[in-house]
Amino acid sequence: MNILEAMQRRHSVRRYADRPIPTAVRETLQREIDACNREGNLHLQLVCDEPAAFSGAMAHYGKFSGVQNYIAVVGKKTPDLQERAGYYGERVVLLAQALGLNSCWVALTFSKRKARFTLDEGEKLVLVIALGYGVTQGAPHTGKPMLQLVRCPAPMPGWFRAGAEAAMLAPTAMNQQKFLLELTGENTVHAAAQRGMYTRLDLGIVKYHFEQGAGKDNFTWE
Repeated sequence: MNILEAMQRRHSVRRYADRPIPTAVRETLQREIDACNREGNLHLQLVCDEPAAFSGAMAHYGKFSGVQNYIAVVGKKTPDLQERAGYYGERVVLLAQALGLNSCWVALTFSKRKARFTLDEGEKLVLVIALGYGVTQGAPHTGKPMLQLVRCPAPMPGWFRAGAEAAMLAPTAMNQQKFLLELTGENTVHAAAQRGMYTRLDLGIVKYHFEQGAGKDNFTWE
């Protein structure tokens, strides 16, 4: 499964089977997490066989069941933390999908008090990402038309269209897709988040998707 196929197949999953993640898969995920932490100046943490974070009323309200594995998304308190968390978190999520796992970004409906993670000085927990083998594979959601999410003079370059199509597959909070991608030069793209909860995190996810679809060599971010 290549990364574009992983984007197409990845849907949010809230119900998980009682099936442990094999050691080899954990090790592959951990290597990617280590790389993302180095490159993104983050402190992502893979937590396995730990059901307490999703055992309370909040998880029940969020319709989660069987969650025993998750990634704690942690980083230094900086203005761009959410965007970096989204960008590198999605990089791990898509690898997990390619490895046969399912996932779900979870901002509120888990127990932060019961979750197992560590905070170094100046760090904060942004959210967690549930991982595991889903009871189902989830389902796609209807999104906005492309022309509501991009600004681009005609004719639209093929690389920009491919990037926009990949960005449209990005998970966003409550599926609101509050982002805008604009071709501002021959090969310059501006990405903006609209106002709302977690839209800066969503923007990081969107930018990672766009890069994979468009090809990083075809453009630069404004």
